[in-house]
Amino acid sequence: MASVQASVDAQEARIREDKSSIVAEMPNYVLRIAKQGCRFGFELPDGKLIAPPHAASGLQIAEANGAQQDVATATLIKGSAANQLKLKISTDRDLTAIITIDLTEAHAKFAVRPEREGTYSIVARTGGITPAFGLADHAATPVYQPASMPSARRTTTDLTGFTSDHFRAGSGAGDTRLISNFAIFPKHNFAVVNIEPGIKVVRFTADEMAQGSSNVREMLALYYFVGPPRTIYKTFLDARQREGYKVYQPKYEWFGVGWEAWGALAWDTNQRTVTENVNRYLELGYPLRWMVIGSGFWRRDDENFHATTSFGMWDSKLYPDPRGLIEGFHQRGMKVILGLRIAFITEGPYAQEGVKGGFFLTENNKPKAFTIGFPRKPAYLLDASNEKAVEWYINLCRKWLDYGIDGFKEDLFGYGKYELRDDKIDAVNRRLMDMGVYVMGRNMYLGSPADLHRYNDFNYDQNQDRGPINGLTLAYSGFPYVYPDIVGGTFAENDQRKMPALTDERLKRYYMRNAQYAAVNPSMSVGFAPWNFNDERVSRVLLDATKLHARLHPYIYSAAIDAHRTGFPATLTPLPLAYPDDPNVYQLENTTRRGYQWMIGESLLATPLYGEDYATAETRDVYLPRGKWIDYDTGKVYQGATTLKNFALPIGKTPLFVGGKGVVVEATDGTRDDKLAAIVYPIAPRGSLYTFTYRDAQTTSRILNDNVGWNAKTLIVTDETAQRSVPFKYDARTSAFTFELTRGHHYRLSEGN
Repeated sequence: MASVQASVDAQEARIREDKSSIVAEMPNYVLRIAKQGCRFGFELPDGKLIAPPHAASGLQIAEANGAQQDVATATLIKGSAANQLKLKISTDRDLTAIITIDLTEAHAKFAVRPEREGTYSIVARTGGITPAFGLADHAATPVYQPASMPSARRTTTDLTGFTSDHFRAGSGAGDTRLISNFAIFPKHNFAVVNIEPGIKVVRFTADEMAQGSSNVREMLALYYFVGPPRTIYKTFLDARQREGYKVYQPKYEWFGVGWEAWGALAWDTNQRTVTENVNRYLELGYPLRWMVIGSGFWRRDDENFHATTSFGMWDSKLYPDPRGLIEGFHQRGMKVILGLRIAFITEGPYAQEGVKGGFFLTENNKPKAFTIGFPRKPAYLLDASNEKAVEWYINLCRKWLDYGIDGFKEDLFGYGKYELRDDKIDAVNRRLMDMGVYVMGRNMYLGSPADLHRYNDFNYDQNQDRGPINGLTLAYSGFPYVYPDIVGGTFAENDQRKMPALTDERLKRYYMRNAQYAAVNPSMSVGFAPWNFNDERVSRVLLDATKLHARLHPYIYSAAIDAHRTGFPATLTPLPLAYPDDPNVYQLENTTRRGYQWMIGESLLATPLYGEDYATAETRDVYLPRGKWIDYDTGKVYQGATTLKNFALPIGKTPLFVGGKGVVVEATDGTRDDKLAAIVYPIAPRGSLYTFTYRDAQTTSRILNDNVGWNAKTLIVTDETAQRSVPFKYDARTSAFTFELTRGHHYRLSEGN
């Protein structure tokens, strides 16, 4: 794709040269390039090293059909202008290339173009830097990886040791579909991404930090970011938008509690089973906001219709009144979602229309039939690089939308043996998001043309450390709207998965622990019904978990809007990003410690007990960073930085601490959003300001702490918009002050006489 020239900051770079080196000085960093080998590195203005130069060379170039990898040997300045440096490099096999470096106060953008026409592998590299975090699905435990193959599983979020010269969607041992090659080094205030939708090169070893492109004419947009994490993520956000990988504002309802037919019913979906199952959840008080019918709604009489691309063609026997089904759930305040893919069975509906229009991917100038995970028959794949094909597809989507469907769960999978671009679905999802359609994303590259970031099916028969590691790596990578799949996974597929009996205590503990883990993620859903266990405790734990998530729904969405505006993963913030200068936070996210903790917004610390030891563990070593922390359930106060050794987290205990700015906004009854309460804990210093954003993503309420005593008898809460004091409740257990919010009003806590 075409790369757009990086913007130029007002502060110009100071570029100087001597016999051995070229130096570009910016206010916040220095780029130093050794001419021999084009060995480049980054340092602070005071000389402190950020990223060291590679020991041998900073650039590798190889012709696509060549057997050897050329390395840069000589470098000279070809030209320079305000905040741009142009270099010419030569390699040890007489290749030459032009490197254009655009410099701003927060990043340096490299573009490398070999002077001779051809196709190349181009890799830029510095010396090794550790620890590193990111790389989305690739950095998580491979999907469906048996426990008997531990060497293939990733055991930590730290990327040190990760290498791939063929980095793309579907590659490796797992089902990698959320693709980002962004990596951040929070301890070093540094990050890198090579924006490339094709095959990428990624290496993080003790000796080198490398990113590159394979089979390309040129490498267009390699970014190095410098600054604290919040600065880096804002600059990364701007870079994604600039390079054409838009990050969309997510929709409110997705961050509430949902229901998925695949977990509840598997293939047995019809109007009766769906209605009965969802209605029973609602009658039992589950605060559902959205529902997904991912499969089985298409015609069953002909296997050529067994896919999500039978647009508008319901099975009339199983779904006799789809409009009535949808409208009924709309009246109960729920969004209704269908499964959707870009795969057309070759003998199925609309396939020949697509062939005639030239809307599918081709091979040898003919539409190519792919064999993928689903549908099970050979299928054509939409060519999303063809604007007319995308428009045709969107018009087909309208056949579902015309029934009242609110959106789609996008779920193409099983294509790993094919060399497809990582942005193969992005154009479709961008069009849907532009239309206001609700999109649950599973395939995307770097941007976010979706409302949720779903990691792959998370089931009982998998290693349970994969889930929390996957969620954290998505957040690091710029995919913070994490949806950790259905609580309990796909129990309804029991015949395929050799599940134990529902009386099995280990299975029950898995279900309950999984529910409590999901509750403190940005989104959660239910599926396999708790009443199947015939166990009151199981039902109570799931209901309590969903009610907790529903109470926090407004607060989580406010954090999601912060993430959209700033790029910082506020909905699920790994502690190395929130506390980059604290050495202790870098020891937590691994399968030994299982310190899977994160900040939710600016005030909540999630500490769910989860991992492969879910069946036996009752305690965790919980790390509390600097500051004051209050146990969400008990109100007990702790002073960080400290580790709570063997902290009790029994099933049923809320895995949350309040800290940071100490303000949490909750739905008062857990289901309605028209009444919100601000709960202010005695934590933040005087002058602390928390800003809450309402569901319209525009209106805000600011809550300013202007007191130091936290005395319930003298504290005054003032509605500064209405110029009046407002009543509050004081909780002696947690020492928190609770008052009702008026939409768009701002508040101040102060001390009276």
